[in-house]
Amino acid sequence: MELRIAAELTELIPGFKVGYIQYQDICVGESPQMLKGRLQLFQESIYFELEDKKVTDLPGILEWRQVFKKTGKDPNRYRHSAEALYRRVQKQNYLTSVHSAIDLNNFFSLQFQSPIGIYDRDQLAGSILIRLGQANEEYLGLNGRMNSLDRLIVSCDHESAFGSPFVDSERTAVTEATKNAIQIIYLKPSLEKDQSEKLTASLANMFTQIHGGIASWEIIE
Repeated sequence: MELRIAAELTELIPGFKVGYIQYQDICVGESPQMLKGRLQLFQESIYFELEDKKVTDLPGILEWRQVFKKTGKDPNRYRHSAEALYRRVQKQNYLTSVHSAIDLNNFFSLQFQSPIGIYDRDQLAGSILIRLGQANEEYLGLNGRMNSLDRLIVSCDHESAFGSPFVDSERTAVTEATKNAIQIIYLKPSLEKDQSEKLTASLANMFTQIHGGIASWEIIE
């Protein structure tokens, strides 16, 4: 499944890129104890780190807030998903286990300080385009609300928008029935290509260790 980035985004945000991973024949289920334990310990370490600093002091969180500003979205009103996770942890409202795919997505989003989306590939149609949302676009999000996509960064297939570093749609949500998936890592624009490759490969490798299947990945700029 091809993915490309609209020129309007790369012109507006120099260095904009994503890590794009495709998975085949995976098995999603309850997270192994190793993953649950690592996610819990990492959240506790973040909580103590944030005792004497603000979430917005963290470089990855700040950089993605600046990206939202460039697209015309107020980052205080529209917090990217990685910042939302960090703010939960800061309040000791720790993330509980959902299933293996979501738990791993959250773990790496916290680690990279960047939004990451994972989607059921069998619910997608045609190629994928990452672009700016239009004024009349909206979808039902995983937050349970209809979300306006105006000026948000969105991922779209031939049917409609389905994902964003703000909140993803319900239409393409990964469940325990998912067998094929795609993952989009919204990498920090300042990140060098070799570091982007290492981060993307590390996520793909751990995902297949837990879920089986086959992964292929690339950096899209």
